[in-house]
Amino acid sequence: MSGQSQVNNSFVRRRGRLSYTERMATTRTPTLGPAARPVSVPADLDDASAPKAHGRVQLPLHIRWSGPPVTYDLDDRADRARVYEQVLREGTEDDVRVYVDEDHLLELWDELVLPPQVRDAWVPWIEDRRRTR
Repeated sequence: MSGQSQVNNSFVRRRGRLSYTERMATTRTPTLGPAARPVSVPADLDDASAPKAHGRVQLPLHIRWSGPPVTYDLDDRADRARVYEQVLREGTEDDVRVYVDEDHLLELWDELVLPPQVRDAWVPWIEDRRRTR
């Protein structure tokens, strides 16, 4: 990496501006990346008047941004778990309201594979709902 930095530094001196690699290296910090993304936990997830996805769905590109489109069946427990994992990680509050059902989330919660920051953001909501049931 040090050889690359020397090349980039000479490029910076010759051109008077930062190369792409140099800009990337100077802006990369521990506060960027997946851990820095906001986690959407809508207070009104249980709103019965909100439209809910059901049956077969394809997630929007801003949620499932890697790989080819996949059709999931929300009536299938394994598919529903994969959808919930992606939506809780990548979705907006509106996405969570549409794709996530409160009862199914509570049922699947302990099985979902989620990054620590997503799980931590949702724990108070999960614990509150489990106490009131």
